[in-house]
Amino acid sequence: MALRIKLVKSLIARKDSHIATANSLGLKKIDDVTVQPDNAATRGKIKEIHYLVEVTEE
Repeated sequence: MALRIKLVKSLIARKDSHIATANSLGLKKIDDVTVQPDNAATRGKIKEIHYLVEVTEE
């Protein structure tokens, strides 16, 4: 199982920790998409920046 994560809002003026979390998922610019494994670590990162991303299951 994998998760498709898309950055839908800008990282400008966000908390440093939220920017770092998005970067750790491979998201740097709006409309960047990455596929990550569905595990506890990935779910925790998504939970922290849920308001910036759109998630779909693959």
